[in-house]
Amino acid sequence: MATNSSAGHDVCPSPMKSVSNGIFQGDNPLHFALPLAILQICLVLLVTRILAYLFRPLRQPRVIAEIIGGILLGPSALGRSKSYLKAVFPSQSLTVLDTLANLGLLFFLFLAGLELDPKSLCRSGKKVFGIAMAGISLPFALGIGTSLVLRATIAKGVDGTSFLVFMGVALSITAFPVLARILAELKLLTTDVGRLAMSAAAVNDVAAWILLALAISLSGSKQSPMVPFWVLLCGCGFVFCASFILPPIFKWMARRCHEGEPVDEMYICSTFAVVLAAGVVTDAIGIHAMFGAFVVGILVPKEGAFAGALLEKVEDLVSGLFLPLYFVSSGLKTNVATIQGLQSWALLVLVIFNACIGKIVGTAAVSLSFKVPLREALALGFLMNSKGLVELIVLNIGKDRKVLNEQTFAIMVLMALFTTFITTPIVVAVYKPAKRARITDYMQRTISRKNTNTELRIMACFHGARNIPSMINLFEASRGTNRHGELCIYAMHLMEFSERSSAIMMVHKVRRNGLPFWNKGVRSESNQIVVAFEAFQQLSQMSVRPMTSISSISDMHEDICSTAERKRIAIIILPFHKHQRMDGSLETTRTDFQWVNRRVLENAPCSVGILVDRGLGGATHVSASNVSYFITVLFFGGHDDREALGYGVRMAEHPGINLMVIRFLVQHDTTVEGIEVVNGNSTPDEDCLSELKQKTNKDGSIKYEEKVVRSTAETIAAIREASFCNLFLVGRASDESGIPLPLDRRSECPELGPLGNLLASTEFSTAASVLVIQQYRGSVSPNLALDQEERLTESESN
Repeated sequence: MATNSSAGHDVCPSPMKSVSNGIFQGDNPLHFALPLAILQICLVLLVTRILAYLFRPLRQPRVIAEIIGGILLGPSALGRSKSYLKAVFPSQSLTVLDTLANLGLLFFLFLAGLELDPKSLCRSGKKVFGIAMAGISLPFALGIGTSLVLRATIAKGVDGTSFLVFMGVALSITAFPVLARILAELKLLTTDVGRLAMSAAAVNDVAAWILLALAISLSGSKQSPMVPFWVLLCGCGFVFCASFILPPIFKWMARRCHEGEPVDEMYICSTFAVVLAAGVVTDAIGIHAMFGAFVVGILVPKEGAFAGALLEKVEDLVSGLFLPLYFVSSGLKTNVATIQGLQSWALLVLVIFNACIGKIVGTAAVSLSFKVPLREALALGFLMNSKGLVELIVLNIGKDRKVLNEQTFAIMVLMALFTTFITTPIVVAVYKPAKRARITDYMQRTISRKNTNTELRIMACFHGARNIPSMINLFEASRGTNRHGELCIYAMHLMEFSERSSAIMMVHKVRRNGLPFWNKGVRSESNQIVVAFEAFQQLSQMSVRPMTSISSISDMHEDICSTAERKRIAIIILPFHKHQRMDGSLETTRTDFQWVNRRVLENAPCSVGILVDRGLGGATHVSASNVSYFITVLFFGGHDDREALGYGVRMAEHPGINLMVIRFLVQHDTTVEGIEVVNGNSTPDEDCLSELKQKTNKDGSIKYEEKVVRSTAETIAAIREASFCNLFLVGRASDESGIPLPLDRRSECPELGPLGNLLASTEFSTAASVLVIQQYRGSVSPNLALDQEERLTESESN
């Protein structure tokens, strides 16, 4: 590099130093590599996150915001200002930026390899392979035809063979991570379309990487025709050697990593070192460093804690920090202004048309041949047409190797952006599985019913293994020993889907177990949840059907409610958003879960219960012969209290359960502070209690007691006397009864109602769990607790 030059000659910029001495010593921090890199990273994160927020209402994946953000920061928009480019993205800084971006890309491809399960691909079947191959072959052929047109117009002089292969690969790729997130956003992951699309995209992904390796090897054939041959041969040799050497090592590490225990740091560091070393080897071969990382990721065992620990260590740093740099690196190479004139825009339309037709027609035609319905076949075609980061990787490699010029590169980037952007709205228009006809003959939506011998269907939701023991013990208590065939349990595991790579791996894990139900045949041995429910089903001889819901927090309640209606559920049981600590107090798990519970209460097609878990039955499953619970129903009157009483009476049929029903009465025409008083002689309440009294004469396990209270203090004192039990059953609201309720107008948890709030508060000392029940009434006020408070305010003002 020349350091001195006479005036009038171009001078190569001197390399940047890493850190400055500070502005007080006359240094401009933007002239030094580290502070400039930090500024670039912050700017990229700010722009992409703002765009992601703006595109969220359109249900677009984050990759759309990142591609557009990269284009905006490049010469297409802000880069039109030379002073901006010189200050923020000077040419001297691009080497550092590209290095960081490619390092992030290296580990992202390692994560992509972790997402793919070769065993699952081998079990995909003829239909999946047929759809995947059709989604590759026809677009590849159209890509070859498109390349001939481009070479004759705007891409003259490029190497014909390399350009042909790059264009074929670019048009035939399906972005597997982007597709998974679109499916999750549209709630199609557990549908037949979702399963087919995910499996076909996984096969497509592997085929695309093989074709890209071929394209890269062909693009470096300037010196000798034998070079591509040697590159391919050495690449195959690397895959062969890695497949024999690395799996035994990784399996040895995985066997020493146990669930719930920290993974040895030596195993993590050793794996990352192998990833980097594999990158060096494949880069030396000439097929890009990312291929080595991708192969290592595929070879890591997917079962057990080892793969999860690797994801946790690297995914947030890579996906959140380094990977956006790759998008801005692509954006700096994309100049939309190079697309000028009618010919260039016509070529853009041609490329987009061929890309869409190849994928959609090819996929839909083969799907129809496998007897897939027309709407589902079209949805599959549009889903498989989504592009993303993988597309940009192909285009960037082609640009770096001089296979794609600036204009062709810009056209292909816009094609990838357009095809991905249209996927969500078109699939929503074509395929609408959520809009099913309502089930009109779905009658048993509550626990209380005239014929108590009919099957009771309960759907219990849980967020993790912590909720399992109490849920299982609640299932056991919900049946008598003579009701083997009259209780059906659906256990729904609520799993949040996010932008993280582990979310994709989570989808694979669930797919291996079968969606929507777990399959006993193929499962991870470390899946404690599956083992727990299988053991309970065998011991209790009850029908237990585990399910999985994978959705974002904002849509989770829709999954719960739609599944409950589809399965004709009588009551949904949700876990409270707080869990018990060692000292007995309740600690918030996630406030998002509280929001989910509230939305379920508003939209549920059946009764709903929220379980405040204080260790019902302990940390293990209590068998039927060992059950010994004392359950208390606090009856104030109204729909919800009658539902809670109905559940309690059913539980009392279990020989190990004793039930105490306490009815609270208030003197008529009495109003005291904190008490709402209306007519307590509700006919439905009296009828319900009359039936209960008849049962107490026949069943010694049921006791009934009435308490007259005149103030809030007396009410709370009476409840404290009954606190020595295992479980409280209470109604959420008292909309029609004459009951003394200690109402806290600014309750922290309105979803529990006033009484549930009291029993779950820190001021109320008890070891009993609490199940707060809301009865289905056709339409439930979404702000029932607030409505009660408003009625109180009106009564006080009068």
